[in-house]
Amino acid sequence: MLAVRNINTVHGKIQALWNVSLEVEEGEVVALVGANGAGKTTLLDTISGTYIPVSGSVEFQGQQIEGKSAAYIVEQGIAHVPQGGRLFSDMTVRENLEMGAYSRHAWKQRAETMEQVCEIFPRLKERETQVASTLSGGEKQMVAIGRGLMSRPKLCIFDEPSYGLAPKAVIEIFQVIRSLPKQGITVLIVEQNVGQALEMANRAYVLENGRIALQGIACDLLANDHVRKAYLGL
Repeated sequence: MLAVRNINTVHGKIQALWNVSLEVEEGEVVALVGANGAGKTTLLDTISGTYIPVSGSVEFQGQQIEGKSAAYIVEQGIAHVPQGGRLFSDMTVRENLEMGAYSRHAWKQRAETMEQVCEIFPRLKERETQVASTLSGGEKQMVAIGRGLMSRPKLCIFDEPSYGLAPKAVIEIFQVIRSLPKQGITVLIVEQNVGQALEMANRAYVLENGRIALQGIACDLLANDHVRKAYLGL
C-alpha cells in the first residue's frame, strides 16, 4: 500500500532523514519507534506532503506522491493525525470534525461518516456543540482522530497519539486504533510508549539518528536486547 524508498529529507542545512525506506501493507498496523529527535515526525510529514524530500520516492497504492500537496495526498486516501491534535480551538467539536471532510469525495458522505465517528467516540456526539478549547486532553485527541477519519482514509498516520493523556484516555485511544484495520483502515503509528506500540503492531521499524536501525516483526523487536535496553529500560 505504502512504499517509502531511500528518502532523504533536509531541514535548512541539516539532514534529518538518510536513505530511509519502509513499507506498509494493506490491513497492517506498522509502528515507527525511536528516541526524540530521531526523525520520526519528519518522516510522517514527508509522507503526508508537509516536507518535500531532496531524493527518494513515496508511493501510495502504486502512485508517486512525494512532492505533491498535502491536500492532494488526503484526496488519495492518507489521513495524518498530528501530535497534540492541533484542533481549531475556537470552533465546536462538530465544526472541527467537518473540517476533516473538506475533500470532494468525503464531503458528499460527511453525514454518514459523522455517524460512524460518533459510534466510535460516543462522547463526541454529547460534546458536538462544545468549543474545542474547553475539552479534556482525551476528548481533544478523540476529535483529532475523528477529524482524520472524516476524510474516509485508506491509511491513517498517527503521531504520538498518547502524548499528554491520562492512562485511562490512552487505553481508550489505543483500543480505537487497534480496531481500525477491521474497518478497512491501515495504520502507521509513531508512539512514545514503545512497549504498547510494539504490542499493538504487526511490524515495526526503529529509527535512530535519521536512519532505519532495525526492522521486523513487532513481537521480535519487543524481545530484541537493544530495543529492550534503549527504549524499554530493561
